[in-house]
Order: sequence, then structure tokens, then C-alpha cells
Amino acid sequence: MDELAEDLELLPTTRRALRHRIAVAQSAGRAPSVVAAVLRGGEVVWEGARTSVEGHGPDGNVQYRIGSISKTFTAVLVMRLRDEGLLALDDPLEKHLPGTGVGRVTVAQLLAHTGGLAAETPGEWWERTPGAQRPGLVDVLGEEPFRLTPGTRHHYSNPGYTLLGSLVEAVRGRPWEDVLRAEVLEPLGLDRTSGRPQAPHAGGWAVHPWADVMMPEPLEDLGLMAAAGQLWSTTRDLARFADFLLRGDQRVLSAESVGEMRRPAAPPEPGLAELGYGLGVQLMAHGTRRLAGHSGSLPGFVAGLWLSEADDMAAVVLANCTSGPAVTAVAADLIGIVADAEPPFPRPWRPFTEAEQVPLELCGPWYWGTAPHVVRLVADGSLELGPVGVVGRTARFRAEPDGSWTGLSGYYAGETLRAVRREDGFVSHLDLASFVFTREPYDPGAPVPGGVDPQGWRGIG
Repeated sequence: MDELAEDLELLPTTRRALRHRIAVAQSAGRAPSVVAAVLRGGEVVWEGARTSVEGHGPDGNVQYRIGSISKTFTAVLVMRLRDEGLLALDDPLEKHLPGTGVGRVTVAQLLAHTGGLAAETPGEWWERTPGAQRPGLVDVLGEEPFRLTPGTRHHYSNPGYTLLGSLVEAVRGRPWEDVLRAEVLEPLGLDRTSGRPQAPHAGGWAVHPWADVMMPEPLEDLGLMAAAGQLWSTTRDLARFADFLLRGDQRVLSAESVGEMRRPAAPPEPGLAELGYGLGVQLMAHGTRRLAGHSGSLPGFVAGLWLSEADDMAAVVLANCTSGPAVTAVAADLIGIVADAEPPFPRPWRPFTEAEQVPLELCGPWYWGTAPHVVRLVADGSLELGPVGVVGRTARFRAEPDGSWTGLSGYYAGETLRAVRREDGFVSHLDLASFVFTREPYDPGAPVPGGVDPQGWRGIG
């Protein structure tokens, strides 16, 4: 077993800390049961459960209802349509799903909850009533579907994801759940994720706020609202799904597309601590750690799936009570327990191979005006550009076939970096988004914008 494989095995003290955290969550949250899993480096490294039933404990194969984590699955289906060229994110809904009365809202606005639609459906609480009470989109949207001007503010909308589920059905010509099973669940091996409960599954409970007694919650088929919250799943399936959200899978979505889902597309709602919302993905700060994922709740169940890209980790926490453990905080804590107690070993440094072309002429110090920067080439073939000694615009760049470099991160994401050569073939300067980087501060031999004083550098006097 190599060092990286050994690193996946947690220390006994870490495992105890994880067990203690969910034990506190189950006891303080007064939940009939809590089940959790931690993923690191693409592998489930810990599973645990706590229950009120003596001699019994759920495991990673027991289904719980996951509520709004269903939205992330729906968003994956929409992104697949985008990647296939069947729609664009800035398309108005009307282009693909006509007749809703809210067709000016774009696909991206629905994904990011910036479409201005109401948070909930009109009429009775949709989570505790049969979907048959809302047979059509008009019943989901109501007579006054808008609460805000589209595109102006993040406002979480369950009906918005019902529209996205109907959009998937309209483009694919099949029911949402059938498309989900064929295009996401089966390719990723999520055979314990389904629209309706499959044994073994937990029962959903309401726990009295002022007495230690319980009452079963109804398990309704949500009908058209399924795309917003219908799914049942397990910690093992959701751990696999979290790994997909970290790395992508060419059978479903590329790493680039799932990375796009995790990027902020909407600011947080005023007064909330989250970093914002991506495309079907919530974003959150937990201490100094930045997390992406989603929470979920339906009567009888709460759920949380959260991942840390920087730590290459994810955690899933599920409980079967209407209100109880703060599963989002618990999942974040599980990630922190492992990441802080057992930081992963870095991958071994390796040099370039002899067969690889190394553009050393681009490496080393450059100057933007008088500000020193450095370009470094790393073993994956990308360039890193950043200021020396100060915090500033640091970015990575990907090599392109024409010899240019495309920004992948930071201020220069999407911008083009070019090495401009003199007649003798040597690099004169770097051109990046109208900025000129030279080997000397304000090099008179380079086309510095505004020119260089002909008297050059001098002292006072």
C-alpha cells in the first residue's frame, strides 16, 4: 500500500471524534436516527450512525428522503442539455417550454434562483399534500408567480425547479425521473436513489418540541414538484454523487461543467452567511473553509451534502425528523474534523519528462510597470502568474495549440496570455488583457503603453 492509500485510513482518535459529533447531533437534535459518511480522495473513509432504537442502527444502504438535494440532480440534467447544445443558459424559458406565463425568465436564472419567482406554491403546503392537488404548472405558479424582477436578486424558489424539471421533460420527451435514472443514476451507479422509497428505508417522524414523543409524517408523492424535492437516497449513494460533483464524470458531465455549477452565480440573500448560490449548488463559508453542496428537508427528514474542493473531501448527513439536527453544520464539522486532524500528504513532486517541451523562456520574473511578478511552470503543464511579496492577481493558465495561454482562475479567467517575440525569436514581452509584462521595469525596448521617459531612471537633483 502506498503512502496516499495509507492516508485514506483514519486514525482511531479521528474516528472517535466523528462518532462523537454525530452522537451529539442525534442527542441534542432529538432525532430518531442520524446516519453519516465522509469521503476523501474519492473514497468513503468513514461511516457512522446513531439511533434511538436499542440494538439497531441504520447503515449507508438505508434510504432517507433528501428533499432539496434533488435540485442538484435536476441541475445536472439541465447542464447536460446545455453541453449537448440543446439549449443555452441564457435562453428564455419560453423558447423550450412555452405557455407558462413566466417565459421571459432564463434557464440560468432558474438554476441560480434569480428568476424572481415565489418561494412556494399557492394553496396548501405542497410538501405535506398530494401532488395531485397541483396537476398543472398553472397550479404550481398561481396567478401571481413573480415576487421580484427577474435577474435582480437571489430568492429561493421551489416552483422554479419544478419549471426546470418540466423543461427537461419537454426537451427529452420523457418523464423527469426516467431521464434522471438513465442519464445520472445508472451511469454513476446510484442504484439506491429513487423517486419513491425502497426498502430498507427510514420512516419520517415529527418530534414534539416540548415532549419526548413522536408522530409519523405523511409520505406524499409530490407530482410536478418532484424535481424540487422528491428523491430518496443513502449516504453511500450521496457520497458517490458528491465525488462526481468534485471531479465530474464524462458519462454524465465533465469536470469543467460541474466546476461551473460550483461557481457563484448569485449573491447570498441579505442577512444570510452563505457565499451565494451556483447553478443548482449552495455555497457556504464554515470558518475559513469554503463549501459547496446542498441542504434538504421534507416533513420527517433533513439532509445535508457538502464538499470542500480544497480538501478533496465531502460529508453526507441524513436524519429522519422534521426539525432537529443542524445537518449542514454537522456535515461541515465532519469535514473539518478529518481535514484538520489528518491533513493529506501532498502528491510527490515530479519533474517534467524528457519528452515534454518546457517553455523556460516564459518562466521567472516579469514586471507589470514597476510591480514584480513571477511566472512559474508546473508539472501539469499550466502556468502560474502572480505578484511577488504581496497579495494580488494570481492566476493559472492553460496552454493552447496556437502557443497562447488561456486564464483558468482569478481576475484573468478566460483572458488570453501571449508571448510576443522580437524578429530574432526571443520573447520581448507578455501581453495579457492589454497589460504588458516586461523583463525589466518599464523596459524601453518593449511597447509599454504610454511610452518610457527617454532619460530613463534617475535620482533627485
